[in-house]
Order: sequence, then C-alpha cells, then structure tokens
Amino acid sequence: QHVQSGGGLVQAGGSLRLSCTASGFTFDDYAEGWFRQAPGKEREAVSCISSSDGKTYYSDSVKGRFTISRDNAKNTVYLQMNSLEPEDTAVYYCARKIYADCYALGYVYEYDSWGQGTQVTVSS
Repeated sequence: QHVQSGGGLVQAGGSLRLSCTASGFTFDDYAEGWFRQAPGKEREAVSCISSSDGKTYYSDSVKGRFTISRDNAKNTVYLQMNSLEPEDTAVYYCARKIYADCYALGYVYEYDSWGQGTQVTVSS
C-alpha cells in the first residue's frame, strides 16, 4: 500500500511537496508514479521514476516545474511542485508501476497499489 502526505492550498507561483510511503512489497523493484485528477476529468499521468536507474519522465504540462524523486531506504517517492498554476488543482495520487522501469509515463492500467489521494488547490 501507499500512504500519501503533503498537499493543501497554495497561491499561484507557490510550491508544495507531496510524499508517498510504500509498504508491503520490495520498493526498489518497481517504478513509481504520480497521477492527478481534476473534477470532471480523467486521471492523468504526471510523472514516473524508474527503479533501476532513477530515470524520470514528466507530462508536458508539468515539465520544468515538477520534480519526482525517490528514497529507496525510506520506501518513499516525492513530488516537488514549483511555480504552481491554478490548472494544477487536482487530487494527486501515487502508485506503483507494474514494471521496474517507466519506459514512458504509461496508463492507469499499468499501475497498482494506489495511494489514498491528496488535494492540491492553487488559487489565482
């Protein structure tokens, strides 16, 4: 399972960091990802980090503003979000990818063991 923390309300241009701690499996055997879902929209992939080489992937909408990282010793994946925009408002989820490497951001069905979700609200 994954347990998330972080999130909240921030003004446009601000920063937040999300954390996601995993348990119940060998964390460094799997890639990890972040998704988000805004009201009335489908869940979209935001970022992924591979387990083997730490290679990272980002959606075009967050590239250059968000940074994903992982600490295998703590079984935790992070999402540092800078220069936040109102369009970033959504519920954010972490999840385990079913592969060791991301290859690409991928699709929802390629992930399991979802976190509980955390609200991020960016005010203009």
